[in-house]
Amino acid sequence: MTFAITPRNLIAVSAVFLALSVVFGVLNNQKVKSLRLSAASAMAERDRAERRRAAQERELKTRETSVAEASARFSGTESKTAKAEADLIKIQAEKADLQTRLQAKEAEIVVLHTRVEEGTTKSSVNPGAPSTVELQAQLEDARNRLDAAEREKTLLSDKIRTVPGPSFQLEEDKKRRVTAAAKSGVRGTVLAVNQAYNFVVLNLGGRQGVEPNAEMLVVRGGSLIGKIRISSVEPSAAIGDIITGSLARGVQVQPGDIVIYAGNS
Repeated sequence: MTFAITPRNLIAVSAVFLALSVVFGVLNNQKVKSLRLSAASAMAERDRAERRRAAQERELKTRETSVAEASARFSGTESKTAKAEADLIKIQAEKADLQTRLQAKEAEIVVLHTRVEEGTTKSSVNPGAPSTVELQAQLEDARNRLDAAEREKTLLSDKIRTVPGPSFQLEEDKKRRVTAAAKSGVRGTVLAVNQAYNFVVLNLGGRQGVEPNAEMLVVRGGSLIGKIRISSVEPSAAIGDIITGSLARGVQVQPGDIVIYAGNS
């Protein structure tokens, strides 16, 4: 069986090839679109990764800056503390030196008083002694030295009174810090709650260091549920107003809740 080459056959074969080219063209077009979509998705993912990396770098720089600032503040606080302690030691040494000098001047004043009294007695008892002029000169000199010693004593006393100021302030600051640290561990229990007037009664008071206007944290099951402010203090009990803004919706303070000292408002 032979295949004759005729115009009709050529047209048919051309039509078949044309159809195949159209099919392949459509397939290639879809493949190109798929590749373009994949490339666009990859570029978008790369952009997102770059933005995440940049954000992480900014966050890291921010944290490093915060750490550096905190370290600088801590170093400054340590330097100030060391300087204050050195100043306190220096002031205490100066005070001890001034007190020693004051005591020496007081002893010198006693001796000068004694010499003045002895000189006066000798001049009155022995009026014909040959050293009257010399004795009078010594007496006058002793009186002058006595006056000078009295003035220096007064200056030393005034200076000593001015010295304790800074050390006293530092001691007071230390006492306040110790007191605040001690109070931070004060805790008690809610004995009763008056929901109508919004106050509570606590089982601790002035003996435990509770003060009016102090704030107490209210804890239940290890979680903070609100705050109260002390309004009245007795030796072994205290009354506190519930700070309603600190309570979550639907939560109320109940007897048995734990209260912890939080400081003065």
